[in-house]
Amino acid sequence: MGALPQSAGVFFRVWAPHATSVFVTGTFDEWAEDQHELPHEGEGYYAGWVETAKPGDEYKFCLHTPTGKLLRNDPYARQLVHSAADALIVDPTFDWGEDNFKIPAWNELVIYEMHLGTFHRKEQEEPGDFYTAIERLDYLQKLGINAIELMPITEFPGDLSWGYNPAYPFAVEESYGGVKGLKTFIKAAHERGIAVLIDVVYNHFGPDDMDMWQFDGWSENDLGGIYFYNDWRAETPWGHTRPDYGRPAVKNYIRDNTLMWLEEFRADGLRMDMTAYVRSVSADGDPNKNLHEGHELLRWINSTVRREYPDKLIIAEDMHQLELVTDSAENGGLAFGSQWDSKFVHNVRSVLLQAKDEYKDLKKVEDAILHKYNNDAFRRVIYTESHDEVANGQARLPQEIDPAAASNWFSKKKSALGIIAVLTAPGIPMIFQGQPLLEDKWFCDTDPLDWERLDAFPGNVQLYQDLIHLRRNTEDVTTGLLGQHSRTLHFDQQQGILAYQRWKEDEKDSVVIILNFFNRQHEQLRIKFPFAATWQLRFNSDASIYDDDYGDIGQSTIQTTEDKPTSLPIAAFSGLIYSVER
Repeated sequence: MGALPQSAGVFFRVWAPHATSVFVTGTFDEWAEDQHELPHEGEGYYAGWVETAKPGDEYKFCLHTPTGKLLRNDPYARQLVHSAADALIVDPTFDWGEDNFKIPAWNELVIYEMHLGTFHRKEQEEPGDFYTAIERLDYLQKLGINAIELMPITEFPGDLSWGYNPAYPFAVEESYGGVKGLKTFIKAAHERGIAVLIDVVYNHFGPDDMDMWQFDGWSENDLGGIYFYNDWRAETPWGHTRPDYGRPAVKNYIRDNTLMWLEEFRADGLRMDMTAYVRSVSADGDPNKNLHEGHELLRWINSTVRREYPDKLIIAEDMHQLELVTDSAENGGLAFGSQWDSKFVHNVRSVLLQAKDEYKDLKKVEDAILHKYNNDAFRRVIYTESHDEVANGQARLPQEIDPAAASNWFSKKKSALGIIAVLTAPGIPMIFQGQPLLEDKWFCDTDPLDWERLDAFPGNVQLYQDLIHLRRNTEDVTTGLLGQHSRTLHFDQQQGILAYQRWKEDEKDSVVIILNFFNRQHEQLRIKFPFAATWQLRFNSDASIYDDDYGDIGQSTIQTTEDKPTSLPIAAFSGLIYSVER
């Protein structure tokens, strides 16, 4: 589908079932609308060669329909001049060099969610792009990140957006650098051992600058036409623009889009935006509003990816804590590899944002940490910040902790507790851009990251770096953080203490995490470790290397016995990580 350059010219194919004839026109024929007619292939498809067309040319389809002549951009266009202009024929060739990168095992992933327009800008008023982002990849590599999740990068109206208003789902946003920019970025990330996941939006399209809308002139109820539902099923929170998942051509359109990112761009996976609105009209649990064809589409796509690209990771943002989302197709599930876990983020943030110790419900944190889907720790993505959690009336976690002083002792201490939980609990951890920089305020597509904070808060960056390397077990002393197994070792609501154990194959590779959620220091906290051994302190969030105001309260080595609790100190709002001495 679309415009396919070959040595003999360009082959065009388009789906327009209500057209009576179809022409393609562009800069290659000086926009002569009746010069290159595309033969009808049947079932509404029109296709043919134009020998004079070449990459770099602009083009449109000219549809003759019962409602008149319509000039339309290609729904499969790979790039546009801009969202309200013409489609471009794109050269598919690219020098990938020696790129044979494979995504790390899912239990080793640490994801960094990135918004290209704000991640790194050279000019304050100009959006960032793939090339400016490449300039900061060495920072991410040093931090320990091994996967980037790009917020949507498909063509949207204007130059500034979150990206969740895709006008052309196949076209790479021109202001970000287009097709070549994305491929260059992915190649550069792979060279640094970093996987790239792409956020895609299939619950709605647009709602603006869409030539797909009433594409070939046909529609019902003044709705979207062939690509969309034309009845009550069209309604979404973002407009009446839900794709018609029951039409074979639309199903293929979305499936083709999924495979394009994985094949043509060598992306290592996808994150599908709000899948609850693909499988249901309202996502409120009403079975009468379920979209069976949406279920089937998601299951079909994920089954295809698992069969053909088993190492690729497809993540759902569903947010309803359903085993169905990540259960296998054989069990009637949607077969996603993992899903964002709303239980983790909401439970943990609620405790961190509670100012008074006596009102903190530690059971929420325990439930968040031990939660699993399908009895698999890595079927969930866990985080305390994402683009949604730090906008829409909410702010960055340090800002929420203390709106008057987002970089004070309390904000730094408590937000650090959150990231310790993220990077030690069972699950695939994710951080949002700027978290290591102690970024404040809230996420906005007009407000770029402040990279001067890299020098202002080096200790906080070091804290993240140390935690990420422990999570990935790069020093071979925290194998347990890669494992499926976890259990509570100590729960004390009155003292604000939660301790838990992680292990992989054998309990001897265990990691013990101790968290103090109260503003209360303990000199002799009694904790029963899982077995007798010499335990080495691998991380202490109260270490003065992270902040001059921290007190270095912790015990570097602990000798435990089989049947007796061990006493150890822990600072207020702090976390300790121990593993067996090697």
